Amino acid sequence: MPTNISKWDVEDPDFWETTGKKIATKNLWISIPNLLLAFAVWIMWSIISTKLKEFGFNFGMITSDMSPDQVTEKLKDINSLYYTLPAIAGLAGATMRIPNSFLIALGGGRNVIFITSLLLIIPCVGVGLALQDVNTSYMTFAIFAALSGFGGGNFASSMSNISYFFPKRMQGTSLGLNAGIGNLGVGVMQKVIPWVVGIFILSAIGSNGAVVTGEPLAGIQNAGWVWVPALVITSIAAFFGMNNVVTGTPSLPGTIQGISKTLYLIILGLIGAASAAFLLVYFSQYGWMMWVVLPVAVIVTLLLMKYATPKDIKSNLNKQFAILKQKHNWIMTIIYTMTFGSFIGYSAAFPKLCQDVFVYSDPTNPNVANPNAPDFLLWVFLGPVIGALIRPVGGWLSDKIKSGSLVTNWSTILQIVAALGVAYFVVKARGSATPESYWWPFFGLFMLLFIATGIGNGSTFRSIPYIFNKEQAGPVLGWTSAIAAYGAFIIPKVFGQQIKVGHAEYALYGFAVYYLICLGLNYWYYLGPKREVDKP
Repeated sequence: MPTNISKWDVEDPDFWETTGKKIATKNLWISIPNLLLAFAVWIMWSIISTKLKEFGFNFGMITSDMSPDQVTEKLKDINSLYYTLPAIAGLAGATMRIPNSFLIALGGGRNVIFITSLLLIIPCVGVGLALQDVNTSYMTFAIFAALSGFGGGNFASSMSNISYFFPKRMQGTSLGLNAGIGNLGVGVMQKVIPWVVGIFILSAIGSNGAVVTGEPLAGIQNAGWVWVPALVITSIAAFFGMNNVVTGTPSLPGTIQGISKTLYLIILGLIGAASAAFLLVYFSQYGWMMWVVLPVAVIVTLLLMKYATPKDIKSNLNKQFAILKQKHNWIMTIIYTMTFGSFIGYSAAFPKLCQDVFVYSDPTNPNVANPNAPDFLLWVFLGPVIGALIRPVGGWLSDKIKSGSLVTNWSTILQIVAALGVAYFVVKARGSATPESYWWPFFGLFMLLFIATGIGNGSTFRSIPYIFNKEQAGPVLGWTSAIAAYGAFIIPKVFGQQIKVGHAEYALYGFAVYYLICLGLNYWYYLGPKREVDKP
């Protein structure tokens, strides 16, 4: 079977059974591990940030002439920067989803999946090298965090690609498998990195400039290296095993042509992400700056897409921009951000939050670990795993009762209750001499929060095709998934700011208020007596 398939009609039962089914299945099972690794690389900073704290990476910001009080204050600043790294990765990944939404039509599925997976090796190698030296600068880590955003963007192109391989009656199953198992990459990563860090193969450089071997510091660089062999294998599998189909890419390109067009659009997205990340890093002392960099990333990327793209995708872009005039597009963007944005944001922030609340719990001694602290890295992976696995249940339940908005209503209420519950136990832990005694209720309520976001994730996606016509539904799905991914930027950044001032619960109060607003929007427009769409 050739790489470029010019005859592709999966709605024809005969073609599907004789030709299409085998090819589609092969492409799906190559796509899934590529997407899983993309999520792993994108959110790996959620664990790396905890290890930076554990091994004393201070980015050269602590000097010998500082007083103890100055050191304590500087450590608070550094701890906030630890949160900023997953936030930068989240910002870049969400921004990269915007150009990724158009890559398949331009470059071809096989070419896009191959090159976007191969690009993930860059941040992995970079992180492996940066973690070899405890004196590595913060800017170096920030650059590789931004490049990890390649993984966040890959979701949009991966889902778009798979949608062209299967008939409509199988779209739910095929896309559910691709997204659901792909999302599991977060949980897999949060289990793998703590394990491989304990393997001391290479050496490292300690704070005194001496080479360290056979000690935990020498293993931290494995957090980056561990993904490289798998990425090489899956990239090769994509190159030799996947296909470009004419329904997804009307002008089927050659390999070089497809890859070059893909890289061009990715560079545009990277420019948008880099411009925002630059502002975030250099003006990090201003807490309000995070609310500036988000629109900067979106606007710069959209302008580049509108004025600096090849002519052969102009028509697709115009269709995409048309949805920005639709009121319900903005409403569903807000609601979907509540669900997926919370899922991916909590996935990025949860490990570091656990460390700050239960391990380094004494604000007067930020370097002293609680000897009775729970082994949070043994458990945190369960949140993203549960959230990913429960996602199809939200869609199934919505189909069962014939209303995604009704399921979203109850899942939102659950999110509000769980967020406030988590906040309560954060306060209790902070005021206790034995914060570890509140670990299990805190953890249990956080799992409930992940469950609620997962269910709402599935139900909200189910509502969109019932609110918009066929031509609008696809672009709306792409747009909402891109904006919602900014949750991976917002949530870690907000937690970092509130941890710095000693009140992590304030972040959760703010999220609960946002969820309440979403509850009102969903009810007013889709469930209430004056609803504009009847229980979609």
